[in-house]
Amino acid sequence: MYLYSVTKDSRYLERALHAARFLACTAWNQSFATIPFELDPPSLAYFFDCGIIVRGLLSVWRASGEEFLDVAAAIGRFMARDFTSADSSELHPIIALPGKQPLPKDPQRWSRSPGCYQLKSAMAWWDLAEATGDVQFREPYDRMLSCALQTWSRFLPGHPENPKVVDRLHAFLYFLEGLLPRANEAECAAALCAGIQSVAHYLREIGPQFERSDVYAQLLRIRIYADWAGAAPLDREAAQQEAGRLLQFQAVHVDPRIDGGFWFGRGPGSRSPHVSPVSTAFALQALQLWETCQAGGAQAHRHLLI
Repeated sequence: MYLYSVTKDSRYLERALHAARFLACTAWNQSFATIPFELDPPSLAYFFDCGIIVRGLLSVWRASGEEFLDVAAAIGRFMARDFTSADSSELHPIIALPGKQPLPKDPQRWSRSPGCYQLKSAMAWWDLAEATGDVQFREPYDRMLSCALQTWSRFLPGHPENPKVVDRLHAFLYFLEGLLPRANEAECAAALCAGIQSVAHYLREIGPQFERSDVYAQLLRIRIYADWAGAAPLDREAAQQEAGRLLQFQAVHVDPRIDGGFWFGRGPGSRSPHVSPVSTAFALQALQLWETCQAGGAQAHRHLLI
């Protein structure tokens, strides 16, 4: 959908429609009222994935008018009902099906623990409130926002091993992205400013040992979005450096499946032996946004943030 918004090439819209129809018609499990992580067997459901699916379905719905809104809203209601802890203090990252019991937490793995990073996925509720007019969807986003603002300062570094800290930078940037619906509010703007500085600090400190392309891409994107929102003035020198570092990850290869993609990460004298589709998607958007920003072009809407 992002590529379609940039190029207006109908091939991208067709592929987005194909994916959305699979999610809405095949992956959506009416018996469990959920989107399982894997379909056969449907044994787990992930909060983060469900929120990203909702935002994806809404992006296709806005562009095509096809009937994805009802399924997106149903997933949003499932997220609010079945991932919320008994005391409403946190969101379970993973639940087991069919009983929908939360999996045990793992403090050393951010993806197996609740945390501020979940705010990126919680944006699905904000977007559903806009799309449906149902203001009740705002309440779970606001609750997650309140929790994230109380806990985000403890998320970094979060691990004694530097490569794992870099992994957490990726997750922490999800938190910063999740602030964008309320970026004009003082507390959220302050968190954006401080968070951007914190990520840049750890990248400078740990980068010579290990760095990830998606972290550079996410940091560049949030700098631009935060500037457009009036929350954090754009540090153009830092953005230029990050765009340059990001381009160094782009693959030039005889294999067309790899050529143009972005390597996942690298350390001293070596790089990770795989091209990541997620890193590539983040990178293409970050570099396009940076090009638009430099040219003084129109601002990109938050809805299209990958």
